[in-house]
Amino acid sequence: MSPFLRWFLVLVLPLTAVSQQNAPSTTQSATPSQQNTAPPQLQPRPGGPSLPPPSTTDRQITLDVQVTDKSGVAVRRLQKQDFTLLDDKQSKNILSFHAVDNTSGSPTDPPVEIVLVVDAVNASFQTVNYERNELKKFLLQNGGKLALPVSLIVFTDAGTKIQDGSSRDGNALSALYDQYETGLRSINRSQGFYGAADRFDLSMKTLTSVIEYEKPRPGRKLMIWFSPGWPLLSGPNVELSQKGQQQLFSTIVAASTGLRQARITLYSVDPLGLSDAASVRISYYEEFLKGITSSSRALPGNLGLQVLVVQSGGRVFNSSNDLTTEIAHCVADADAFYVVSFEAARADQANEYHSLAVTIDKPGITARTRTGYYAQP
Repeated sequence: MSPFLRWFLVLVLPLTAVSQQNAPSTTQSATPSQQNTAPPQLQPRPGGPSLPPPSTTDRQITLDVQVTDKSGVAVRRLQKQDFTLLDDKQSKNILSFHAVDNTSGSPTDPPVEIVLVVDAVNASFQTVNYERNELKKFLLQNGGKLALPVSLIVFTDAGTKIQDGSSRDGNALSALYDQYETGLRSINRSQGFYGAADRFDLSMKTLTSVIEYEKPRPGRKLMIWFSPGWPLLSGPNVELSQKGQQQLFSTIVAASTGLRQARITLYSVDPLGLSDAASVRISYYEEFLKGITSSSRALPGNLGLQVLVVQSGGRVFNSSNDLTTEIAHCVADADAFYVVSFEAARADQANEYHSLAVTIDKPGITARTRTGYYAQP
């Protein structure tokens, strides 16, 4: 067995073992009692339409669907009959349909939450400081009065700090952010492959912990991850054993299902911006976008940040130094969208991959949603 293979099995096996029971041990929550400037708990605004409650069975799958015209502007006032939902290219009956328009004066209850994730593991100190300034610009705009509740997650070598609750008070959030320290770095970035492996491992454990934290929280979450992405650890010379591929496939299924059940739409904003725009690295993730149907096809690149972003129905931003504007582009998805549900197919075997697509019966209009799910017997 090669040294790489021995290492890879050690790396991947713990990833699928992270569960709701042990997630808090790797995640430190910044609660109001721990942070004097922590924002108050958000109270739901009464009177608005409610999003469909989470299904009590995973047979009914809920999708958040963004619909835009050719210029990228949200399309409103569509009806159920305008939508066609395709499961493995076969039309499915839409069980429920709900149009959300947060600009109409009738906000959703619970409201869509914006989650800002600062990745200090896969970015330099200088880059993280730039992120800090750009995020604070976003939080402090309009006098610190945010249209939607926002929460913070700071991901460092020393661990991950998750804000307890969310707030529309940008001033309080900015003050809270000032108390988060990046801390000393324990990962040796000069170790090449092994340093990259450590960052991949820590990134996946953090993603798992964040999913488990968000899963019981109601409503849709737009999670904006500020990072050039974690290492893909994939290439022509990478070979995995059958056991390694099986463990990796289980992790892929768990990440996909967890993001869906938590109603998380991921977004990635590359803080390197224009300095990274000409790099081959920023488009390499596109090689791994196709859904994985079996363990024999699994590669570490299938768990790349940008891959998970696209598969969750989110967007990848990697060609601008104006992070504040890119945040606004992500947040705009909360203004108007549609919530549809359907009955999942009954699979012939566990973890059977099904592709998803939503089409609109109107010219020049496109829909963006999750690209697939894993069905069960």
